[in-house]
Amino acid sequence: MEEHSDFSPLESHLAAHIRAHLGELRGTEARVAQVVLDRGADLVHLSVSDVAELAGTASSSVVRACQRLGFRGYQELKIAAVRQAPAPAPSPADRRDPAARALADTVHAAREALDGIATTLTADDLRAAAEVLAAADQVVVVGAGLSGAVVLDAAYRLRALGLRVDAPADPLTAQLAAAGLPPTAACLAVSHTGATRTVVDAARRARDAGAPVIALTSYARSPLSEAATHTLVAGGQDLVFGLETTASRIAHLTALDALTLTLMALRGDTAERALNLSADVTADHAY
Repeated sequence: MEEHSDFSPLESHLAAHIRAHLGELRGTEARVAQVVLDRGADLVHLSVSDVAELAGTASSSVVRACQRLGFRGYQELKIAAVRQAPAPAPSPADRRDPAARALADTVHAAREALDGIATTLTADDLRAAAEVLAAADQVVVVGAGLSGAVVLDAAYRLRALGLRVDAPADPLTAQLAAAGLPPTAACLAVSHTGATRTVVDAARRARDAGAPVIALTSYARSPLSEAATHTLVAGGQDLVFGLETTASRIAHLTALDALTLTLMALRGDTAERALNLSADVTADHAY
């Protein structure tokens, strides 16, 4: 496979491990391993579908190759690659005040994530997703980990607009709820990576039941987007891999704001009545 000189190669114990096992891999699995070696720490920017495309194979082959190399799947290998990448040497100013650097990096990442929304998310995407929700007689919202905060926000906003919403915190309950959705309902699935197994499985169950699935994710190509009927792409890259950064959640909440405002316009008087009721309830809990 051709080397990509503009990417950081993997130079670590992980690279040695992969090279030691290259002889055991054949065909597509060997190509996947070479992509991993070529891209190295820059795997943080690639979904499993991106790696599959680079290797000229399917996502399932990427997962199998990772498992042959001793990992549970692509996500675990990606985390290992980023953790073993050499960290850039801090500047003298950074050594004096790491908090200043952390603040600057976080604000910069958030700004980039917000600026990128206009590129990855179109008005047509929002309108189509809002029309699905407007027509749904029930909505199940699913997410895991730090995406759970976005799920709670989504559930609150959709209820405030008069929709019947279920947002199970337990992943098994979420899958049961998604599997029981009729075609007249909808599923909203939130995942930064688009590769969280419980979220993807719930989306697939909803799709198998005949319900439309709206994915809110940071990656255009992912197992979640493959399971969805509509995909809303918004989000930033991780500063510390393994944690969904504030940047991505800010982008997801911004996309959610735009989605609910579009939905409010579509629902008209129904949404206005629901919002008035929500305002009354909220007022009862304020001094």
